Amino acid sequence: MTGTTLPTPLYPLYQEKFGFSELTVTVVYAVYAFGVIGVLLLAGNASDAVGRRPVLLWGLGFAAASAVCFLCATGLGWLYAGRLLSGLSAGLFTGAATAYVMELAPDGGASRATFVATAANMGGLGCGPLLAGVLAQYAPWPLYLPFAVHLALVAGSVAGLLRIRETVRERRPLGAVRPQRPTLPAQVRAVFGPAAIASFVGFALFGVFTSVSPAFLELSLNVDNHAVSGLVVALAFFASTAGQLAVGRVGEGRSLPLGCAGLLAGLALLAGALRWDLLSLVVLSALVGGGGQGLAFRGALSTVAEASPEDRRAAVISTLFVVAYAGISVPVIGVGLLTGPIGLEGAGLVFIACMAVLVSTAGVYLLRQPARSRT
Repeated sequence: MTGTTLPTPLYPLYQEKFGFSELTVTVVYAVYAFGVIGVLLLAGNASDAVGRRPVLLWGLGFAAASAVCFLCATGLGWLYAGRLLSGLSAGLFTGAATAYVMELAPDGGASRATFVATAANMGGLGCGPLLAGVLAQYAPWPLYLPFAVHLALVAGSVAGLLRIRETVRERRPLGAVRPQRPTLPAQVRAVFGPAAIASFVGFALFGVFTSVSPAFLELSLNVDNHAVSGLVVALAFFASTAGQLAVGRVGEGRSLPLGCAGLLAGLALLAGALRWDLLSLVVLSALVGGGGQGLAFRGALSTVAEASPEDRRAAVISTLFVVAYAGISVPVIGVGLLTGPIGLEGAGLVFIACMAVLVSTAGVYLLRQPARSRT
């Protein structure tokens, strides 16, 4: 997952090199989300049929191909191709890897395994901008060295994956995999709605942080240090991991409404940062909003996974990620479209207002649910 956010602090360098607009940055970023959604819809249940390990090996292959595209980039087309391949890799990872970790857990370790899986996901996403930012600022070849390091990490991941046992006992041929509509088993539907709403808003907040915050830091706050830009973005993902860890204390039933409250506070802090051009508020927004996203997302993922039948668990998890990644793509492109006519600050404030309405509605809906349905 580190490779999927690796280009984040490098976008200003690519803009300088290839001469494209902020709208193009958001489209390049969103291409990744479209790749994820496409794979989840076409092959989100592939690992239920052919096994977890083969699907993850394909995902690592796409990750390596993405790094090669960035290493060879001589124009905008290479960036689109690299982001699309990165999305394909993440689409294969999300459902399969999460289900794999949960199935490898010892008896009684399901909750801990859920945390490990989601922490690896969010922790990897946080390491990407941090790694690329530090290398771009303090090492040579800023547009090449991060992706060379990523190729080495992929090679290590392949070696580790080959040592893990397969957990799918009754495997079927690849021809048995069919494109799937995002349908849900009856026993999952009652818990899926609020889980999907919280996931959408949380990922939308992350989408804006990872696509346009480096430009905001540079243009509005005069922060041109790539390591600082990468760190600010990474803080949101690391705070998400901390929020996921806190679910064990607050309980899954409370984590979704509390997570929505954290997201709302993070959006308010981001609005203040845009309005008054304060770096401190950007950092606080990353920490508070990221923590809220972690609370909401782990509660959502755990609830949905536990309600799913074993033979459809990866498919259901993939459906949840389809909704989440829709949050990364559509609002981010909207911000890019609005940046031209009303500026980056105005576009950000419009985004915040829309997400605040959505997360407030979700929070009220969750609080009005009977306690039993949130347990």
